[in-house]
Amino acid sequence: MRHLALLLLSLLLVAGCATGPAPVPLVLQGESMGSVWTVKLAAPRERMPGLQLGIQARLDRVVAQMSTWEPDSSLSRFNAAPAGHRQMLEEEFATVLAYALALARDTDGAYDPTIGPLVNLWGFGPDGPRTVPDEEAIAAARARVGWQRLDFDAATRTLEQPGGVYLDLSSIATGFGVDEVARYLESEGVHDYLIELGGELRAAGRRPDGQPWRVGVERPDAVSAEGAPFLATLVLQDQAVGSSGDFRNFFEQAGRRYSHHIDPRTGHPVSSRLASVTVLHAECMQADALAMAITALGPERGLEWAEERGLAALLVLRGDEGFVERMTPAFREALAR
Repeated sequence: MRHLALLLLSLLLVAGCATGPAPVPLVLQGESMGSVWTVKLAAPRERMPGLQLGIQARLDRVVAQMSTWEPDSSLSRFNAAPAGHRQMLEEEFATVLAYALALARDTDGAYDPTIGPLVNLWGFGPDGPRTVPDEEAIAAARARVGWQRLDFDAATRTLEQPGGVYLDLSSIATGFGVDEVARYLESEGVHDYLIELGGELRAAGRRPDGQPWRVGVERPDAVSAEGAPFLATLVLQDQAVGSSGDFRNFFEQAGRRYSHHIDPRTGHPVSSRLASVTVLHAECMQADALAMAITALGPERGLEWAEERGLAALLVLRGDEGFVERMTPAFREALAR
């Protein structure tokens, strides 16, 4: 669903710490949400086949509920429903939607889970070519967007289709999927792991060699840059990382680049100096969605908003002479570990 804005870093043994090869994590991989998932973990090798199946089953369940690309998903059924239709949501779907709506309220609509018509119009959804639409089409799509139109009852987990609403949870479902994998591993007694899906990560415990899990925050120009491809290296201990950036998923037309990050308030792709946003949080669902929210808010208000809420966030801006980093106090503290 999302660009790979974070890359996993392998750790080198410190000279003198071991006399032989260090134990390395076992690796499981599969496909989900248009991307490849990877889980590195410390567990007996004979458990790998069962864990592989369990992880895939958890992710398949998220897709079956919240994918816009699957016509039979619960979300797709809601999007296709007529006005007045009331649908009971699965517990996972309801959890994700409740947080998405809370974030929409907290950002005054800069983040909006009903943004689907605009995402599709610009060609970043399952339908339509990637091209710049005319203003009339943008206005028509914007008329269908608005989180306030949703009548969601969290107690009964029911959601009413007011007519024409098209939910898109791509900016949060990937992170939720990572959390689901973490919950599954914990339920199976696996407490040392590093999960990655679509650029979103979550880690717990330590590597088999006793070292902490480390991840690198990728430079927006990592493909073409000379020197180190990482802006920072983070030690992840019972934390998740969410990312948002305009340098992976975009198209160009008439010499201008259009990002897949659409601002629901304007109907156009977000246009600012922000190249990427990285957020640290206890859970990946929040980190995933918060990174998108800060991107939509922009470099100045986004940083201020994150600081007001004590979030650990790194904003990378395009400057006249290269990239400029802006980070919240909480993120600076995380770097110092």
